[in-house]
Amino acid sequence: MNQTIKEVALIIIGSFIFAVGVNYFAIPNRLSEGGVIGITIVTYYLFEWSPGLVNFAINSVLLIVGYRLFEIRVTMYTIVSIVFSSIFLHFTSNFGHDYGDTLLAALFAGLLIGGGIGLMFRAGGTSGGSSILARLANQYLGWGIGKGMLIIDIAVIAGSVFVIGQEKAMYTLISVYVGAKVLDIVVDGVTERSAVLIISNKPEELLHHVTDQMARGLTILEGRGGYTGHSKDVLYLVINSQEIVMLRKIIQDVDPKAYITEHPVQELTRTGYKRSK
Repeated sequence: MNQTIKEVALIIIGSFIFAVGVNYFAIPNRLSEGGVIGITIVTYYLFEWSPGLVNFAINSVLLIVGYRLFEIRVTMYTIVSIVFSSIFLHFTSNFGHDYGDTLLAALFAGLLIGGGIGLMFRAGGTSGGSSILARLANQYLGWGIGKGMLIIDIAVIAGSVFVIGQEKAMYTLISVYVGAKVLDIVVDGVTERSAVLIISNKPEELLHHVTDQMARGLTILEGRGGYTGHSKDVLYLVINSQEIVMLRKIIQDVDPKAYITEHPVQELTRTGYKRSK
């Protein structure tokens, strides 16, 4: 119960930050957005309809159509997100002003909108809108979720050109890009991790030095050379990206001829690293 309360509180806070980003920075500076919120903003420019009411109406219809695509818990949290973001959008309308610096407004709009949506995602919900449409496109058209959201966002921004003009649409792209980056940071954290594979003729010595100097555990995989057919131990470990330099120095000292591959880790779930959602 306590965890649920914390997650709902996080969604409410995220909804407020999201609404402030829209009403304080995006709308007063004639910017748009991607997805449903972009449609909401454009209808405000055209007809002066309340962003909160339009956001609630569109997302409610989409949720009714696509609710089967989500788990019950995610659906309930998405409803909370839609309700509170719509309420905050309605009551913070006419909240901001034109800064006279569109780039600054775009950066802060992306920062707050991406951060707000990120908090909703981190709590286990969604912001509705594009995520629902993307899941529908995935089910009926076979598109990937990421591809679906990207196409929807680009289509909405491209359509907004006829309302806000080409220059403002270009600034909107900057805002959406910043928002996507901030969303990733909020959901995944600022610490990036890398997975490293090491093929060495001195695996035991490397294992000893890495364990002692970096306090990191390694996994030993059994490998076999495709050309020689010789068996070899392959070392595998996941470390923070900041530790890569130290690891390279250790490998250089122990076995300069070792073969190393590195790649970023997209998701890591294990005690001591990150709690699974």
